[in-house]
This record gives sequence, structure tokens and C-alpha cells, in this order.
Amino acid sequence: MKLSSARQLWHDAHYQRRESTTAYALEVGLLGAMVQKTDRDRRTLVAMDQALSGAVQGAISTLPAHLQCFGHWLYSPLADDDHREIAEELVYAIARSKVERMTEAKAERARYVAMGVLFRYRRQHQGGQSEGIDPMPTPEAFRKWLFDRYGVTLDSRNWAREWDEFVERCFDACNDLDRKALAPVAMLLASMREAA
Repeated sequence: MKLSSARQLWHDAHYQRRESTTAYALEVGLLGAMVQKTDRDRRTLVAMDQALSGAVQGAISTLPAHLQCFGHWLYSPLADDDHREIAEELVYAIARSKVERMTEAKAERARYVAMGVLFRYRRQHQGGQSEGIDPMPTPEAFRKWLFDRYGVTLDSRNWAREWDEFVERCFDACNDLDRKALAPVAMLLASMREAA
């Protein structure tokens, strides 16, 4: 397990490693089926990885459930639709609370905007080093994605007045939730680097 970033640690702590993908495929081919073995891999590297994974998972478990779900959706290879839905609702609720007035119809469309922003944020920060590119850097691309994915149409006229503030509030919510979710893992990482 590499000690490169808290995001990478979160991912690696939930990633199940195998000795070799080719060896595993060969074994399945020879047996004709996937068989769960009781053998344990006793290599020192595996034991060290398991110990580090346990420490990271322990740090993650100190978070409230909603922050765990948010972090799992962004970084865990085991994330599922429940994690996504909770993360989307968190981003929407926080961003919505920062906007003073919004009609009911706009609030419904804003929920989809929050989903889109979370998708963008996740794509930008996957991989551990936050080096991903924004898949929808322009309002046109963002509107097209929302229409293609959810069938939601947003008017291109007055985009800055209608949606810029809410999109920014959604990104702020993502940053805030991300920072809070990664805090215990980052503290663990700092202590591990100091010890190394």
C-alpha cells in the first residue's frame, strides 16, 4: 500500500489484491469454476498491507455514517448505488441551504444539477491525486450531460444568473464533505509518514 495520499489510502484499504490476475484466471480455467480457497497468503507484504488496511478502515469507521457514505462513493472500489444516492442528497441539501430563494420547479432541477456536480467532482478526484479533468468544463457540456443522463433540460439563457451560484455551492459542498471525510485518514497518513 502506497502512502501517497489520503484518497489513495481510502481506495487501497478496500481493494482486495490478488497474487496475479493471470494466475487466478489460469486456476479458474483449470478447475472449470471459481472456488473459494481457505489457503492464506502468508507473504510479509500481504500481512503489512492487511495491517495498514485495517488501520485505515478503523480511521474511516470513526466518521459519521453520512461522511463514510460520501467517502466511499468517491474513493472505495466497493461503492454502490446506496452510497451514491446518499452522497447526492448530501450535496443537494447543503448547496440548497446556501441559496436563499428557489422556486419548487427550479429546486427539482437543482437536485439533478447537484447530481451532475457530484459526478464531475468524483471524476476529478478519482485516482488519489486529484489530477482528473473535468468531464463537463462548459455549461453546454454540463447541460447536454444532464439531458442525456436524466432528461432534464436547463435553459441556456441567463446561465450565469440562474445556475452559476448553485453549481458553485454544490462544488463547495463537495469540497467541504470531502475534507471532513478525509480528515481521519489524512491524520493517520501523517502519523505513518512521521513514523517511517
